Amino acid sequence: MVDLIQKGALLLMNQKCYDNYFLDHNFLDVPCFKALLSKGLGIGIIAGSVLVKVPQVLKILNNKSGEGINLFGVMLDLLAITFHMSYNFMNGYPFSSWGDNTFLALQTVAIAALVLFFGGRKPHAFVFLLAYAGLLYVLNSGLTPMKALLTIQSCNIPILLVGKLSQALTNYKAGSTGQLSAATVIMMFAGSLARIFTSIQETGDQMIIITFCASTFANGVIVAQLLYYWNKPVPGADAKKTTVKAKKPKSKKDD
Repeated sequence: MVDLIQKGALLLMNQKCYDNYFLDHNFLDVPCFKALLSKGLGIGIIAGSVLVKVPQVLKILNNKSGEGINLFGVMLDLLAITFHMSYNFMNGYPFSSWGDNTFLALQTVAIAALVLFFGGRKPHAFVFLLAYAGLLYVLNSGLTPMKALLTIQSCNIPILLVGKLSQALTNYKAGSTGQLSAATVIMMFAGSLARIFTSIQETGDQMIIITFCASTFANGVIVAQLLYYWNKPVPGADAKKTTVKAKKPKSKKDD
């Protein structure tokens, strides 16, 4: 039983921290606390990422529409997630520091494909899925040099900003957040914020840290829009209701 507990604990901390906590009972070791907190946050983020964009996927499926979702922004978001995932994977960084990107990529692919599908571009959705599978192979099979991956990772910051802020611009022009899921937007913001801390603790990679700072800022803009447009009527909604009432056929009593 003790061995089982030790094996489980060592998944969250190194041997030194295990000895501090369980043998020396030194619970005030700050470096170990930070490492344990980072590892716990990382695992929590990965667990949350399994479902983080599912509300968005379900909202599109239920409404059979991707109205209000900026496809260009979704594609750029997907590229940023994929480049970040490949860069971390090929560098051999701990899975707890980037594993959420695996699930985010799958869900973002689903969102992009559904937007294309319900937008009347079914063949495009199929071609897109094949092209993305090819991109994954090229980035993660060793065909792409590490120097190229570093350059690609450095491009993530403008890609993230342009992708997220293009969605923000779409929201601004529409005067609403359309089919965006509040749960997804808020979880994305919280996850990117927590990733700043876990990246500092587990990788120390300045490029990754700066990328998450940019991601947090961009996600924060969309969260702010979500709150601002929350109870505001959708522009044109009243006009549509008026049109429907005007087209309503006369009853016999009116005749």
